[in-house]
Amino acid sequence: MECKKEKNLKSCNCSYHPCEKKGVCCDCLMYHLRSRQLPACCFPKDAERTYDRSFEHFARLVSEKKI
Repeated sequence: MECKKEKNLKSCNCSYHPCEKKGVCCDCLMYHLRSRQLPACCFPKDAERTYDRSFEHFARLVSEKKI
């Protein structure tokens, strides 16, 4: 399967600029899941900028109906 990096970059909201995984969703997802995290695209813009991408942070946002 061919990577759609250029297309993915249009919707990638990751604010970590030196990230080499931007637009390569499969690598990004594997990286974050190994650390018990979710990638930036799972979070609203303001929550993503905190760089807290933990499962717990995501669960809090869901319980607060922010996602």
